[in-house]
Amino acid sequence: MQESSRSLEKCCFLLMAMVLFMLQGCGTMKRMPPPMATIPGTSGHFWIGQILDVKAGKVITFEELIETLCSKDLIFLGEVHDNPEHHLIQVQILQALDARCGPPALAMEVFQSPRQDALDRYLGGEIPEEIFLKTVDWKKSWGYDYLFYRPLLLWAKANRSPIQAVNAPIDVVRKVARKGLSGLDAGERNAIAGEIDLNQEAHRDYLRRVYEQHRHGELENFDYFYEAQCVWEETMAENASRFIEKGKTRLVFIAGNGHLINKYGIPDRMLKRVPVSAVTLLPYPIHGKEDLEREVADYIWLTPEAPHRFRFFHNMKMKPEAPKKEEEKPQLKKGPSSDASSKP
Repeated sequence: MQESSRSLEKCCFLLMAMVLFMLQGCGTMKRMPPPMATIPGTSGHFWIGQILDVKAGKVITFEELIETLCSKDLIFLGEVHDNPEHHLIQVQILQALDARCGPPALAMEVFQSPRQDALDRYLGGEIPEEIFLKTVDWKKSWGYDYLFYRPLLLWAKANRSPIQAVNAPIDVVRKVARKGLSGLDAGERNAIAGEIDLNQEAHRDYLRRVYEQHRHGELENFDYFYEAQCVWEETMAENASRFIEKGKTRLVFIAGNGHLINKYGIPDRMLKRVPVSAVTLLPYPIHGKEDLEREVADYIWLTPEAPHRFRFFHNMKMKPEAPKKEEEKPQLKKGPSSDASSKP
């Protein structure tokens, strides 16, 4: 009995020692500061969930953002492709634009221009979702999780808003990256933009830094890599410009942040073709402390980085769309708090 008592006392002592050690360790650990951003020439910090007027260097409300967007003919709306929060922001903005100034049309990097017919047939209810995804060859032609983009398509379908498939054929872009523009045959050359500007030095310098950081063994020639990027962006700009020239409605151009940052890629190339009022808005992930340049975009919505890289598409079976009533539309959601004093 005495041995049992001593064993119990030993266990209790060891347990208390472990607890004290853990508490002491926790006390010496440094607490990581929350992610924050700064803008040169502006005092204070900005936090996740806030919307920034970058030029003015201040926080604005969601309602102020939507008021500005409604005053423009062309809205460039960015994303990090696998960040689910960015796609929720996109839907939220479309809902708010619809409620305030009517549903806009969309242009999407996701879809290559030869897929326009399949996209129109799906939005018009002529083919089901499953057939649509097979026809556009989603897995190979894009590959990111379809569930990230599905709410955008359902919103457009419910509002009868057209979507322009603006991207260049991927096989042509890849060939340019390997062999250059001079390596294209006549048919391939006719599938991309007629005018391709290769003389934007700031854009070239930016892409050279990207190339050096993410260099791939198959892409050994930077000039070909740069030509491919310009083919990509000029073709998207030209295809979307044709829609703007028709003057039917406001256009929201949804593309990756890399094509919109500093307006080098699609925005400047598109505005040379169609001089309309335009604005750039980037959902912008931050980690640690970020210094934001004023030229990066007109507006930035600060977000967390993407969590784990999901691949839902291969693991989840899509549920069929529920039938909608003629008058049914997605419900408007309110924007996040953008009070400059609020912190996580």
